[in-house]
Amino acid sequence: MATPDSTAVRTALWRALHVEVDPPPHVFADDLGLRLADPGDGWRDREDMDPATAGRYRAGMVARARFVEDLVTAEAARGVGQYVILGAGLDTFAQRRPDIAARLRVYEVDQPGPQAWKRARLAELGLGVPDWLHFVPVDFETASWWERLAAAGFAADEPAVVASTGVSMYLTKAANAATLRRIAGFAPGSTLAMTFMLPAELLDDGERARHRAIASKAKAAGTPFVSSFAPEELLAMAREAGFPRVAHVSGAELDARYFADRTDGLRIVRGEEFLVATTGVTAGAAARGRPAASS
Repeated sequence: MATPDSTAVRTALWRALHVEVDPPPHVFADDLGLRLADPGDGWRDREDMDPATAGRYRAGMVARARFVEDLVTAEAARGVGQYVILGAGLDTFAQRRPDIAARLRVYEVDQPGPQAWKRARLAELGLGVPDWLHFVPVDFETASWWERLAAAGFAADEPAVVASTGVSMYLTKAANAATLRRIAGFAPGSTLAMTFMLPAELLDDGERARHRAIASKAKAAGTPFVSSFAPEELLAMAREAGFPRVAHVSGAELDARYFADRTDGLRIVRGEEFLVATTGVTAGAAARGRPAASS
């Protein structure tokens, strides 16, 4: 059975490390990913777990997880009933937040091997799979994730939240554009939160060097970075795909939202930012006071 992707494991461990080494209040509390990954007793001795050098990357991972979870929470409160996680990895929303997840139909879309491994780990931990959680195994190179999602029960005529974090950089720009076009066709009132990587030329010298080091490691691991976007480029691509409302949420904005009052200096390394795009708003959603993303 295939094991989870190394990036998914690293993300889960960074979330756990935030709880273990950073003082409260914690931006995002998730040690379940660590239990799923089961990396062994020496996991904190890994080079990529060094608190002194990996802190800003750790901050970025917990900030993006918190941003998506805040969005899902708000949309569920407004009556949106579906949540799609593209490239779910070791996401633990369904297990940690059943108070919200049980009001949704949650679809985790991922590669078949790692997803089967995750299901087995959930069973070993005695967590099981509730009726509202749907695993959607897809070989993205040979199959349509949309067709597999529909076959799993996704209702195309009902709004949804779609999260795609840590995925776009591994896809070509053409593949990213195709994904945007597909999601832009979701029911009115749907929202996409998608992270993207900034081009190296938009980073300062120190961040550029860190970016190149990470890109080199990703390539060596067999998962090279393929795409990066200037914010204006991706906003234009989303509009062209059919989204009437698009917004760029920068790392600086996430810093201000989640880290401004911290005294430990924990901040996000610049490089990965958010596109938030919304399909046409239904009358019902407008009546509930759904906020429109600014372009």
